[in-house]
Amino acid sequence: MSGPDSGASRIVPVTIAGPAGELEGLVNEHSGQDARLAVLVCHPHPLYGGTLHNKVVHRAAATFHELGAAVLRFNFRGVGRSAGTFDDGEGELEDARAAFSWLERRHPHARTWLCGFSFGAWVAARLGAADAAVERVVLLAPPVTRPGFDGLRTAHVPKLAVQGTADTVCPPADLEREFPTWAEPKRLVWVEGASHFFDRQLGDLAAALTTELAPFAPPR
Repeated sequence: MSGPDSGASRIVPVTIAGPAGELEGLVNEHSGQDARLAVLVCHPHPLYGGTLHNKVVHRAAATFHELGAAVLRFNFRGVGRSAGTFDDGEGELEDARAAFSWLERRHPHARTWLCGFSFGAWVAARLGAADAAVERVVLLAPPVTRPGFDGLRTAHVPKLAVQGTADTVCPPADLEREFPTWAEPKRLVWVEGASHFFDRQLGDLAAALTTELAPFAPPR
């Protein structure tokens, strides 16, 4: 059995004080280690079944954890055991801000990244553009036709966008038009043939994230 200082992985249920009440979360950490990287992952649209257990969110979180990060997933207001009701993205932005602050307090010496999938990418983009504490933003299948992505046009936080070429929910053509307007540094990666939910290609998504982000993860 692994000892307390072995660096074994642990997933801990947590409760976060949010602006509309308590937020339900899961934090995945390496036992016995002071995290040098901490990542917040935001889930897809609450009204269409999005939760912290979404398969894309889960795979992204697992990938970040394999890179050595402490990773927090949480439910937006009104989802699971999180208090409140859906607020069309505005309250959810404040939920993410509260969760990010919680993660900063839990791991005060860690570098901090922000990731979101679909609706969660919209939330992450706005928070990442506004909060100087965010070192890097990772956007999975971002719905760039929603207002708010224009903040990335002047924000110089490093950005990674990953999308499937067969995404019919967030058409690739929309991202191809929007991405060139974002400020550097930035990187766009396509997962060939992948749908919006990366069906049967979660491994390809994880490989893309690892390839792009491993050089920037702090040594463990």
